[in-house]
Amino acid sequence: MAEKKMSSSRRNQLKSLLLQIGEMMLEEEAREAEKEKMMYMEENCPALSIPGCMQELQELCRKIHKQIDLVDDERYDMEIKATKSSKEVNDLKLMVQDLKGKFKKPALKKVRMSADDMLAALLGSKHKVAMDLRANLKQVKKEVKEEEKQTGDWRKNIEDKAGMGGRKKMFETEA
Repeated sequence: MAEKKMSSSRRNQLKSLLLQIGEMMLEEEAREAEKEKMMYMEENCPALSIPGCMQELQELCRKIHKQIDLVDDERYDMEIKATKSSKEVNDLKLMVQDLKGKFKKPALKKVRMSADDMLAALLGSKHKVAMDLRANLKQVKKEVKEEEKQTGDWRKNIEDKAGMGGRKKMFETEA
């Protein structure tokens, strides 16, 4: 069967009702959380009675100090557990991505940078000297070898150049 479309006024009315119900539920949760907090504070934090003499006051301070140490130990342990679990979650997320194989490396853009710009980007404000890399190169003159100068028939000296520095002739004459 064809479903009838809801009018915009009806849709807005339903949205407002849902928002009102959600707001009431949030208020109720906040009240319950406040009640739980008060009950916890009554159980774990009894009313403070300050003693009159110095010895009782010191004993109270020692007791409070021990409780603070215990709470700090628990807090530290909880922090370590939380960081360890969050690290495990991140590792598992990476493993899932690897298993899915849908991870695409982003295409890198070509950036044309001179050597000075690159050093400035790497070193930041420390880089102040401009470098001309070609200025430090040596000038090399190309010397032409004598063998290259000789142009002629390559077959003339074939036996002199043939294998083992011209020793081929020695083996041929003995045989």
